[in-house]
Amino acid sequence: MSTDASISTPSPFSTRPGFVADEATGVAAHFGNPLVEQRVLGAGTAVVQVPSRGLITVTGPDRLSWLDSLTSQSLKRLAPGVSTETLLLDPSGRVEHAAGVVDDGETTWLLVDAAAVESFAVWLDRMRFMLRVEVADRSADFAVLGSFGELGLPAAAPSGVPLVWLDPWASIAVGGVGYSDAATHPARDWSYRETVVSPESLAEVAASGVPVAGSLALEALRVAAWRPSLVHERDERTIPHELDWLRSAVHLDKGCYRGQETVAKVHNLGHPPRRLVMLHLDGSDTVLPAPGSPVFAGENEVGSITSNAIHFELGPIALAVVKRTVDVSAQLVVRADGIEIAAAQEVIVPPEAGAAAGVPRLPRLGAVRR
Repeated sequence: MSTDASISTPSPFSTRPGFVADEATGVAAHFGNPLVEQRVLGAGTAVVQVPSRGLITVTGPDRLSWLDSLTSQSLKRLAPGVSTETLLLDPSGRVEHAAGVVDDGETTWLLVDAAAVESFAVWLDRMRFMLRVEVADRSADFAVLGSFGELGLPAAAPSGVPLVWLDPWASIAVGGVGYSDAATHPARDWSYRETVVSPESLAEVAASGVPVAGSLALEALRVAAWRPSLVHERDERTIPHELDWLRSAVHLDKGCYRGQETVAKVHNLGHPPRRLVMLHLDGSDTVLPAPGSPVFAGENEVGSITSNAIHFELGPIALAVVKRTVDVSAQLVVRADGIEIAAAQEVIVPPEAGAAAGVPRLPRLGAVRR
Protein backbone atom coordinates (compact mmCIF):
# COMPACT_ATOMS: atom_id res chain seq x y z
CA MET A 1 0.00 0.00 0.00
CA SER A 2 2.96 2.20 -0.63
CA THR A 3 1.12 4.74 -2.76
CA ASP A 4 -1.47 5.64 -0.12
CA ALA A 5 -0.94 9.26 0.81
CA SER A 6 -2.04 8.54 4.36
CA ILE A 7 1.23 6.72 5.02
CA SER A 8 3.37 9.83 4.62
CA THR A 9 0.76 12.30 5.99
CA PRO A 10 -0.73 11.83 9.47
CA SER A 11 -4.47 11.19 9.35
CA PRO A 12 -6.50 14.27 10.37
CA PHE A 13 -8.69 11.85 12.34
CA SER A 14 -5.73 11.23 14.69
CA THR A 15 -7.03 14.02 16.96
CA ARG A 16 -10.25 12.10 17.63
CA PRO A 17 -10.46 10.43 21.07
CA GLY A 18 -9.31 6.81 21.14
CA PHE A 19 -7.53 6.95 17.78
CA VAL A 20 -5.37 3.87 17.19
CA ALA A 21 -3.43 3.88 13.92
CA ASP A 22 -3.14 1.00 11.50
CA GLU A 23 0.60 0.38 11.41
CA ALA A 24 0.68 -0.22 7.65
CA THR A 25 -1.30 2.84 6.53
CA GLY A 26 -1.42 5.38 9.34
CA VAL A 27 -5.22 5.75 9.18
CA ALA A 28 -7.45 4.68 12.06
CA ALA A 29 -7.64 0.97 12.80
CA HIS A 30 -10.21 1.81 15.49
CA PHE A 31 -11.21 4.44 18.00
CA GLY A 32 -11.37 2.23 21.07
CA ASN A 33 -14.26 -0.13 20.37
CA PRO A 34 -14.33 -1.78 16.91
CA LEU A 35 -17.57 -3.68 17.65
CA VAL A 36 -19.52 -0.53 18.45
CA GLU A 37 -17.95 1.13 15.41
CA GLN A 38 -19.29 -1.68 13.21
CA ARG A 39 -22.82 -0.95 14.38
CA VAL A 40 -22.72 2.78 13.72
CA LEU A 41 -20.86 2.38 10.43
CA GLY A 42 -23.28 -0.28 9.16
CA ALA A 43 -26.24 1.83 10.28
CA GLY A 44 -25.10 4.57 7.91
CA THR A 45 -24.27 7.18 10.53
CA ALA A 46 -20.46 7.02 10.60
CA VAL A 47 -17.60 7.57 8.20
CA VAL A 48 -14.32 5.68 7.78
CA GLN A 49 -11.12 6.79 6.11
CA VAL A 50 -10.45 3.98 3.65
CA PRO A 51 -6.85 2.89 4.25
CA SER A 52 -6.08 1.09 1.05
CA ARG A 53 -7.46 3.07 -1.88
CA GLY A 54 -5.51 4.60 -4.72
CA LEU A 55 -6.86 6.60 -7.65
CA ILE A 56 -6.04 6.31 -11.34
CA THR A 57 -7.58 8.68 -13.87
CA VAL A 58 -8.04 8.12 -17.58
CA THR A 59 -8.83 11.15 -19.74
CA GLY A 60 -9.39 11.62 -23.44
CA PRO A 61 -12.29 10.96 -25.85
CA ASP A 62 -11.40 7.27 -26.30
CA ARG A 63 -11.19 6.48 -22.59
CA LEU A 64 -14.39 4.45 -22.13
CA SER A 65 -14.19 2.40 -25.32
CA TRP A 66 -10.50 1.76 -24.58
CA LEU A 67 -11.13 0.54 -21.04
CA ASP A 68 -14.05 -1.52 -22.34
CA SER A 69 -11.72 -3.33 -24.75
CA LEU A 70 -9.21 -4.14 -21.99
CA THR A 71 -11.31 -5.10 -18.98
CA SER A 72 -14.23 -7.34 -18.03
CA GLN A 73 -17.04 -4.82 -17.62
CA SER A 74 -19.13 -3.09 -20.30
CA LEU A 75 -17.95 0.53 -20.11
CA LYS A 76 -18.52 2.03 -23.56
CA ARG A 77 -21.79 3.74 -22.63
CA LEU A 78 -21.12 4.38 -18.95
CA ALA A 79 -23.07 7.53 -18.07
CA PRO A 80 -21.54 10.29 -15.93
CA GLY A 81 -22.00 9.60 -12.23
CA VAL A 82 -22.94 5.92 -12.68
CA SER A 83 -20.85 3.44 -10.69
CA THR A 84 -19.61 0.02 -11.74
CA GLU A 85 -16.71 -2.38 -11.18
CA THR A 86 -14.29 -4.02 -13.58
CA LEU A 87 -11.41 -6.51 -13.57
CA LEU A 88 -8.21 -6.69 -15.55
CA LEU A 89 -7.47 -10.33 -16.33
CA ASP A 90 -4.37 -11.95 -17.75
CA PRO A 91 -4.63 -13.89 -21.05
CA SER A 92 -5.51 -17.04 -19.07
CA GLY A 93 -8.40 -15.34 -17.29
CA ARG A 94 -6.66 -14.87 -13.93
CA VAL A 95 -7.40 -11.70 -11.99
CA GLU A 96 -4.61 -9.12 -12.05
CA HIS A 97 -6.40 -5.94 -10.98
CA ALA A 98 -9.82 -4.78 -9.79
CA ALA A 99 -11.25 -1.27 -9.94
CA GLY A 100 -14.32 0.61 -8.91
CA VAL A 101 -15.27 2.84 -11.83
CA VAL A 102 -17.06 6.18 -12.04
CA ASP A 103 -16.93 8.65 -14.95
CA ASP A 104 -17.59 12.39 -14.62
CA GLY A 105 -18.12 13.12 -18.32
CA GLU A 106 -14.52 14.12 -18.90
CA THR A 107 -12.46 11.70 -16.80
CA THR A 108 -12.83 8.07 -15.79
CA TRP A 109 -11.83 7.52 -12.17
CA LEU A 110 -10.57 4.08 -11.15
CA LEU A 111 -10.61 3.31 -7.42
CA VAL A 112 -8.04 0.57 -6.96
CA ASP A 113 -6.07 -1.11 -4.21
CA ALA A 114 -3.30 1.26 -3.20
CA ALA A 115 -0.60 -1.40 -3.47
CA ALA A 116 -1.55 -2.00 -7.10
CA VAL A 117 -1.73 1.59 -8.33
CA GLU A 118 1.75 1.82 -9.79
CA SER A 119 1.72 -1.50 -11.65
CA PHE A 120 -1.83 -0.98 -12.96
CA ALA A 121 -1.14 2.58 -14.12
CA VAL A 122 2.11 1.56 -15.84
CA TRP A 123 0.37 -1.29 -17.64
CA LEU A 124 -2.46 0.95 -18.80
CA ASP A 125 -0.02 3.58 -20.02
CA ARG A 126 1.80 0.99 -22.12
CA MET A 127 -1.46 -0.03 -23.78
CA ARG A 128 -2.40 3.43 -25.08
CA PHE A 129 -0.81 3.01 -28.52
CA MET A 130 -2.30 5.67 -30.82
CA LEU A 131 -5.54 6.14 -28.89
CA ARG A 132 -6.58 9.48 -27.43
CA VAL A 133 -6.19 8.64 -23.75
CA GLU A 134 -3.97 9.76 -20.89
CA VAL A 135 -3.34 7.83 -17.68
CA ALA A 136 -2.38 9.41 -14.34
CA ASP A 137 -1.92 8.34 -10.73
CA ARG A 138 -3.93 10.81 -8.61
CA SER A 139 -3.59 8.98 -5.29
CA ALA A 140 -1.59 11.77 -3.66
CA ASP A 141 -4.16 14.42 -4.61
CA PHE A 142 -7.22 12.96 -2.91
CA ALA A 143 -8.42 10.78 -0.05
CA VAL A 144 -11.29 8.30 0.04
CA LEU A 145 -14.00 8.12 2.71
CA GLY A 146 -16.28 5.12 3.11
CA SER A 147 -19.81 5.10 4.47
CA PHE A 148 -23.08 3.18 4.31
CA GLY A 149 -25.34 6.15 3.84
CA GLU A 150 -25.61 9.63 2.43
CA LEU A 151 -23.79 11.76 4.99
CA GLY A 152 -23.45 14.90 2.88
CA LEU A 153 -19.71 14.44 2.53
CA PRO A 154 -17.95 17.10 0.42
CA ALA A 155 -17.20 15.01 -2.66
CA ALA A 156 -14.65 16.31 -5.13
CA ALA A 157 -16.27 17.32 -8.42
CA PRO A 158 -13.60 18.67 -10.78
CA SER A 159 -15.95 18.37 -13.77
CA GLY A 160 -19.19 19.12 -11.95
CA VAL A 161 -20.10 15.48 -11.16
CA PRO A 162 -19.55 14.43 -7.52
CA LEU A 163 -17.02 11.60 -7.31
CA VAL A 164 -19.03 9.09 -5.31
CA TRP A 165 -18.67 5.39 -6.11
CA LEU A 166 -21.62 3.22 -5.10
CA ASP A 167 -20.45 -0.35 -4.62
CA PRO A 168 -22.50 -2.59 -6.98
CA TRP A 169 -22.06 -5.67 -4.77
CA ALA A 170 -25.62 -5.46 -3.40
CA SER A 171 -27.20 -6.92 -6.55
CA ILE A 172 -26.26 -8.78 -9.71
CA ALA A 173 -25.11 -6.27 -12.31
CA VAL A 174 -26.51 -6.15 -15.85
CA GLY A 175 -24.67 -8.82 -17.83
CA GLY A 176 -23.39 -10.52 -14.69
CA VAL A 177 -24.37 -13.70 -12.87
CA GLY A 178 -24.42 -14.61 -9.20
CA TYR A 179 -23.47 -18.07 -8.02
CA SER A 180 -24.70 -17.65 -4.45
CA ASP A 181 -28.35 -17.69 -3.44
CA ALA A 182 -29.56 -14.13 -4.05
CA ALA A 183 -32.51 -14.51 -1.67
CA THR A 184 -30.29 -15.10 1.34
CA HIS A 185 -27.20 -13.17 0.24
CA PRO A 186 -25.90 -11.08 3.18
CA ALA A 187 -25.13 -8.16 0.84
CA ARG A 188 -28.73 -7.71 -0.36
CA ASP A 189 -28.91 -4.56 1.82
CA TRP A 190 -25.29 -3.56 1.18
CA SER A 191 -25.23 0.22 0.67
CA TYR A 192 -21.51 0.88 0.86
CA ARG A 193 -20.10 3.87 -1.01
CA GLU A 194 -16.76 5.61 -1.33
CA THR A 195 -16.47 9.38 -1.63
CA VAL A 196 -13.40 11.01 -3.15
CA VAL A 197 -12.43 14.15 -1.24
CA SER A 198 -9.66 16.72 -1.35
CA PRO A 199 -7.15 16.90 1.53
CA GLU A 200 -8.82 20.13 2.66
CA SER A 201 -12.25 18.49 2.72
CA LEU A 202 -10.82 15.50 4.56
CA ALA A 203 -9.57 17.82 7.29
CA GLU A 204 -12.98 19.52 7.45
CA VAL A 205 -14.77 16.19 7.91
CA ALA A 206 -12.28 15.14 10.59
CA ALA A 207 -12.87 18.41 12.46
CA SER A 208 -16.66 18.05 12.26
CA GLY A 209 -18.84 16.11 14.64
CA VAL A 210 -19.59 13.21 12.30
CA PRO A 211 -19.20 9.81 14.02
CA VAL A 212 -16.15 7.84 12.88
CA ALA A 213 -15.11 4.21 12.59
CA GLY A 214 -11.82 2.50 11.90
CA SER A 215 -10.65 0.12 9.22
CA LEU A 216 -11.29 -2.93 11.46
CA ALA A 217 -15.00 -2.12 11.46
CA LEU A 218 -15.11 -1.79 7.69
CA GLU A 219 -13.21 -5.03 7.24
CA ALA A 220 -15.60 -6.96 9.49
CA LEU A 221 -18.61 -5.71 7.52
CA ARG A 222 -16.91 -6.63 4.25
CA VAL A 223 -16.16 -10.17 5.37
CA ALA A 224 -19.72 -10.65 6.65
CA ALA A 225 -21.05 -9.49 3.25
CA TRP A 226 -18.83 -12.00 1.38
CA ARG A 227 -17.31 -9.08 -0.52
CA PRO A 228 -14.06 -10.16 -2.25
CA SER A 229 -10.98 -7.97 -2.01
CA LEU A 230 -8.12 -7.95 -4.49
CA VAL A 231 -5.47 -7.67 -1.80
CA HIS A 232 -6.93 -10.41 0.41
CA GLU A 233 -8.84 -13.02 -1.62
CA ARG A 234 -6.81 -12.98 -4.83
CA ASP A 235 -3.66 -14.98 -5.49
CA GLU A 236 -1.75 -15.71 -8.70
CA ARG A 237 -4.27 -18.44 -9.69
CA THR A 238 -7.56 -16.64 -8.99
CA ILE A 239 -10.24 -16.52 -11.66
CA PRO A 240 -13.32 -14.36 -10.99
CA HIS A 241 -15.73 -17.31 -10.80
CA GLU A 242 -14.02 -18.60 -7.63
CA LEU A 243 -14.91 -15.44 -5.69
CA ASP A 244 -18.40 -14.90 -7.18
CA TRP A 245 -16.97 -11.81 -8.90
CA LEU A 246 -19.08 -12.40 -12.01
CA ARG A 247 -21.80 -10.91 -9.82
CA SER A 248 -20.58 -7.31 -10.01
CA ALA A 249 -17.50 -6.98 -12.22
CA VAL A 250 -17.97 -9.11 -15.36
CA HIS A 251 -20.33 -8.58 -18.29
CA LEU A 252 -20.82 -11.95 -19.97
CA ASP A 253 -22.34 -10.56 -23.18
CA LYS A 254 -19.90 -7.77 -24.05
CA GLY A 255 -17.24 -7.82 -26.75
CA CYS A 256 -13.75 -9.25 -26.60
CA TYR A 257 -11.31 -8.47 -23.80
CA ARG A 258 -8.24 -10.12 -22.37
CA GLY A 259 -9.13 -13.36 -20.57
CA GLN A 260 -12.66 -13.52 -21.99
CA GLU A 261 -12.23 -17.04 -23.37
CA THR A 262 -11.51 -18.48 -19.92
CA VAL A 263 -14.39 -16.55 -18.36
CA ALA A 264 -16.86 -17.90 -20.92
CA LYS A 265 -15.49 -21.44 -20.96
CA VAL A 266 -15.51 -21.93 -17.19
CA HIS A 267 -18.95 -20.35 -16.78
CA ASN A 268 -20.61 -22.20 -19.65
CA LEU A 269 -18.85 -25.54 -19.80
CA GLY A 270 -16.74 -26.08 -16.69
CA HIS A 271 -16.47 -25.36 -12.98
CA PRO A 272 -14.06 -23.08 -11.12
CA PRO A 273 -11.37 -25.25 -9.47
CA ARG A 274 -11.76 -23.49 -6.12
CA ARG A 275 -14.56 -21.72 -4.31
CA LEU A 276 -14.96 -18.99 -1.72
CA VAL A 277 -16.60 -19.91 1.60
CA MET A 278 -17.33 -18.09 4.80
CA LEU A 279 -16.21 -19.79 7.98
CA HIS A 280 -17.85 -19.41 11.37
CA LEU A 281 -14.98 -20.02 13.76
CA ASP A 282 -14.98 -21.54 17.22
CA GLY A 283 -13.82 -18.75 19.49
CA SER A 284 -13.15 -20.88 22.57
CA ASP A 285 -9.39 -20.47 22.34
CA THR A 286 -9.61 -16.73 21.52
CA VAL A 287 -7.36 -17.29 18.51
CA LEU A 288 -8.30 -15.56 15.26
CA PRO A 289 -6.44 -17.42 12.49
CA ALA A 290 -4.41 -15.11 10.30
CA PRO A 291 -4.73 -14.96 6.51
CA GLY A 292 -2.77 -17.85 5.04
CA SER A 293 -3.68 -20.26 7.85
CA PRO A 294 -4.38 -23.69 6.33
CA VAL A 295 -7.87 -25.17 6.26
CA PHE A 296 -8.31 -28.93 6.65
CA ALA A 297 -11.08 -31.42 5.97
CA GLY A 298 -10.03 -34.40 8.03
CA GLU A 299 -6.31 -34.85 7.42
CA ASN A 300 -6.41 -33.21 3.98
CA GLU A 301 -5.41 -29.59 3.52
CA VAL A 302 -8.12 -28.11 1.28
CA GLY A 303 -7.50 -24.37 1.29
CA SER A 304 -6.52 -21.36 3.34
CA ILE A 305 -7.90 -18.34 5.16
CA THR A 306 -7.91 -15.13 3.09
CA SER A 307 -9.57 -12.63 5.48
CA ASN A 308 -10.63 -12.65 9.12
CA ALA A 309 -12.67 -10.51 11.48
CA ILE A 310 -14.57 -10.43 14.75
CA HIS A 311 -18.11 -9.37 13.86
CA PHE A 312 -20.37 -7.66 16.38
CA GLU A 313 -23.17 -10.20 15.77
CA LEU A 314 -21.53 -13.23 14.16
CA GLY A 315 -18.42 -13.43 16.33
CA PRO A 316 -15.15 -14.69 14.80
CA ILE A 317 -15.55 -15.20 11.05
CA ALA A 318 -13.29 -15.61 8.05
CA LEU A 319 -13.32 -15.93 4.30
CA ALA A 320 -11.40 -18.85 2.82
CA VAL A 321 -10.73 -20.27 -0.61
CA VAL A 322 -11.05 -24.06 -0.70
CA LYS A 323 -11.03 -26.78 -3.32
CA ARG A 324 -14.27 -27.05 -5.28
CA THR A 325 -14.69 -30.70 -4.35
CA VAL A 326 -14.85 -30.09 -0.59
CA ASP A 327 -18.19 -31.40 0.66
CA VAL A 328 -20.45 -28.48 1.60
CA SER A 329 -21.44 -30.32 4.79
CA ALA A 330 -17.88 -31.15 5.82
CA GLN A 331 -16.73 -29.91 9.21
CA LEU A 332 -13.54 -27.97 8.58
CA VAL A 333 -10.63 -27.20 10.86
CA VAL A 334 -8.22 -24.27 10.71
CA ARG A 335 -4.73 -24.70 12.13
CA ALA A 336 -3.19 -21.59 13.66
CA ASP A 337 -0.65 -21.00 16.42
CA GLY A 338 -0.48 -24.73 17.10
CA ILE A 339 -4.24 -24.90 17.72
CA GLU A 340 -6.98 -26.58 15.72
CA ILE A 341 -10.01 -24.29 15.38
CA ALA A 342 -13.34 -25.80 14.35
CA ALA A 343 -14.91 -23.98 11.41
CA ALA A 344 -18.44 -24.35 10.05
CA GLN A 345 -18.59 -23.43 6.39
CA GLU A 346 -21.26 -21.28 4.78
CA VAL A 347 -21.45 -21.75 1.01
CA ILE A 348 -20.77 -18.69 -1.13
CA VAL A 349 -19.77 -20.31 -4.42
CA PRO A 350 -21.37 -23.78 -4.63
CA PRO A 351 -19.42 -26.73 -6.07
CA GLU A 352 -21.79 -26.90 -9.04
CA ALA A 353 -21.13 -23.26 -10.08
CA GLY A 354 -20.54 -23.01 -13.81
CA ALA A 355 -21.61 -25.42 -16.59
CA ALA A 356 -24.37 -22.91 -17.38
CA ALA A 357 -24.74 -24.00 -20.98
CA GLY A 358 -25.69 -27.54 -20.03
CA VAL A 359 -24.05 -28.87 -23.18
CA PRO A 360 -23.66 -32.67 -23.08
CA ARG A 361 -20.09 -33.87 -23.31
CA LEU A 362 -19.45 -35.38 -26.77
CA PRO A 363 -17.68 -38.74 -27.04
CA ARG A 364 -14.10 -38.66 -28.25
CA LEU A 365 -13.66 -39.43 -31.91
CA GLY A 366 -13.35 -43.20 -32.29
CA ALA A 367 -14.58 -43.94 -28.78
CA VAL A 368 -16.77 -47.02 -28.42
CA ARG A 369 -20.14 -46.65 -26.68
CA ARG A 370 -21.01 -49.49 -24.34
